[in-house]
Amino acid sequence: MSGGIHRMAIPTPFMVGRVNCYLIDDDPLTLVDTGPNSGKALDCLERELAGHGRRIEDLGRIVITHQHLDHMGLVDVLARRSGAEVVTLELLAPLIENFGAEAERDDELAEALMLRHGITRDVVTALRAVSRSFRGWGGSTTVTRRLADGEALEFAGRTLEAIHRPGHSPSDTVFLDRADGTLLGGDHLLRHISSNPLISRQLGGKSGEPGDGRPRALLTYLASMRETREMELSQVLPGHGRPFGDHAALIDERFAMHERRARKIHGLLAERPMTAHGIAQSLWGNVAVTQAYLTLSEVLGHIDLLAERGRVVEHETGGVIRFEAV
Repeated sequence: MSGGIHRMAIPTPFMVGRVNCYLIDDDPLTLVDTGPNSGKALDCLERELAGHGRRIEDLGRIVITHQHLDHMGLVDVLARRSGAEVVTLELLAPLIENFGAEAERDDELAEALMLRHGITRDVVTALRAVSRSFRGWGGSTTVTRRLADGEALEFAGRTLEAIHRPGHSPSDTVFLDRADGTLLGGDHLLRHISSNPLISRQLGGKSGEPGDGRPRALLTYLASMRETREMELSQVLPGHGRPFGDHAALIDERFAMHERRARKIHGLLAERPMTAHGIAQSLWGNVAVTQAYLTLSEVLGHIDLLAERGRVVEHETGGVIRFEAV
C-alpha cells in the first residue's frame, strides 16, 4: 500500500461485495469513503481503524468519491462522532446533503426509462419498491468543503488533486498524488470487474442530452477513461478489489470489451428490431429482470455507441422504443 495509506475492506449487502475505504495517516487524519449505513459495516470499520491505532473520533476529514450507497452511507454517523470536515466534489455535495430527495428523482428517471424501453409496469413497480428499501443503506450530512474539479486537497505530507471522472456515476471523483503517481480511484476503474456506467441524472442543474433527454453514461465513461489512460500513474487504489498498476493496459482491455459488446448488440439488431430490454434478455436471460435497470443501462450505453457511428436507428410505437440495425 502507498506510504501512509491503508486499505480497509468493509462488508456491504450488495453483489459487488466489500468496499474499500482508505485511511490516509497524515494531518489531517483522513478517511476516503465510508461504507454503507449498517451496523456490520460500522463494526468492521471500527476494528480496522483500531488495527492502525486509530478511532473514529480521531478522524479530521472524510472524503467521498461518489454518490453510491456503499461509498457514502455512514458519512453522517462518522461525521457526528468525529467532528471531521466532510469533503466532496462541488457537484456531489447536493446529493450528500439531500440524499432521500435526490434518490427519488433518480428513481423517477429510472422508471421512465424502463417503461420507455420495454420493461413492463409490474416489473418496474417491484423494482421501485426494491430501490426504496435500499435507501436505508445511504445517508445524508452537511458537506463542509466543496471541491472544484482540479482543486488541491492539502495534507501535511502530501497533496491530492481532485479530478472529476464521470461515467460510472455522474459524480465520480479520483484523487491523484502527482508526487508518487498514486490514484485513489473510487469505482472509476476496477481490475476484477468492469465498472457499470449506470444511467443517472446529470448534476449541476444540467438537463439531459439531445433527443430523448437521456444522459449518455457509457459515452461519458469512455471519454473519462481516455483521459485517465494518458495519466502517469504508479498504482490505482480502487473502490473494490486490490490495488493494481498498468492502468493503460487495463483501460485498453475495457475499450476492447465495449467494442465486442457493441458488435454483439448490432448483430442481434440485424436479425430483427428489438427493445433495449429485449436485447438485455437475449444477452443475460433472467438477470435482465432481476437486475433490469443495470442491464438496461448497459444495453443503452452500447446503443449510444452504435448510434454515434450511424449503426442504429430507433422507432417509437405506443411510447416504447425499438432499435434497428443500419
